[in-house]
Amino acid sequence: MEARPRLLVVVVAALCAAVASAGNATVGYHGNPTFNVKNYGAKGNGASDDTKALMSAWKAACAAAGAVTLGSLKAATDLKRFGNDWIEFGWVNQLIVSGQNGASIDGQGAASWPFNKCPIRKDCKVLPTSVLFVNNNNLVVQNVMSVNSKFFHFALLQNNNVRMTGVKISAPANSPNTDGIHIERSKGVSITDTTIGTGDDCISIGQGNDNIEVARVHCGPGHGMSVGSLGRYVGEGDVTRIHVRDMTFHGTMNGVRIKTWENSPTKSLAAHMLFENLVMNDVQNPIIIDQKYCPYYNCEHKFVSGVTIKDVQFKNIKGTATTPVAVLLRCGVPCQGVVLQDVDLRYKGSGAASSKCENVKAKYAGFQNPKPCK
Repeated sequence: MEARPRLLVVVVAALCAAVASAGNATVGYHGNPTFNVKNYGAKGNGASDDTKALMSAWKAACAAAGAVTLGSLKAATDLKRFGNDWIEFGWVNQLIVSGQNGASIDGQGAASWPFNKCPIRKDCKVLPTSVLFVNNNNLVVQNVMSVNSKFFHFALLQNNNVRMTGVKISAPANSPNTDGIHIERSKGVSITDTTIGTGDDCISIGQGNDNIEVARVHCGPGHGMSVGSLGRYVGEGDVTRIHVRDMTFHGTMNGVRIKTWENSPTKSLAAHMLFENLVMNDVQNPIIIDQKYCPYYNCEHKFVSGVTIKDVQFKNIKGTATTPVAVLLRCGVPCQGVVLQDVDLRYKGSGAASSKCENVKAKYAGFQNPKPCK
């Protein structure tokens, strides 16, 4: 039987601006109106630079509100050929990015990871994100696979009404800063039925977000599901209305985590969050609020975090922890309205799991293991 072509289909409705790519494409076909990158000069041989062909096809599709059909994309390995990102979709209304038959976006990040100094240096040079979506409305990303990004796999910046579903993300556990999906200054984002295994946060919800839903996501390996880090820069926006449910974590550093920096230059709010129906399989820190977040060796502890945490609920969270402290609630200014209901986390080592709390008086309901903080 002839193999079906691996296709990445980009459907454009209206109000296009620009897409930038520095990758190579293997071309497949899709229904009309379709703009095939091969007809615009793409070689699709895994070696030639097909950027100009991709840009030409994109411009034609924008003018006609059509579809651009690509194949699996591979990034160049020479960092000098990149700006901040590899592929960028921006200023589009009703954009659909859809993968078929295992089409992938391959960042070929292994050659670049040794140059990433961000885990140890605060002033590091950031490597390219594989796919950036910026200033889009009514965006759909479905059935797309991303592998071995140089930095983030997907980043959502200033988007409204986004649905990501059926996405697969893969990078080794030791790949630095390869967040699966990073969200910032966006509203109305839904991420569902997705599998993420990477070297950093599976999903990271940064500053300035509102109304984010995450459901039925498998996370592992990686650093878990994070809100933050928050409070590092001037003028950060509030983070509100976060709902995370029906997730599974396997072998991750954290389960669900809220992380904020100390010494924040401005104040902000992180509020109205619900984490429920979560399964932790051999997770180091299943439930963690960390308002003294600092990944570097030397950190100043002059002032508490400027982020106020309010109305956070953890419900029906079960599984196993690989460290004794299964619940860590470490607040700066006192956290308000933290609730734990029906938590059952067992320590994989000898002895029982425990809780540790700072500057928080949590409320408890239902079954509690580990025992609540005194």
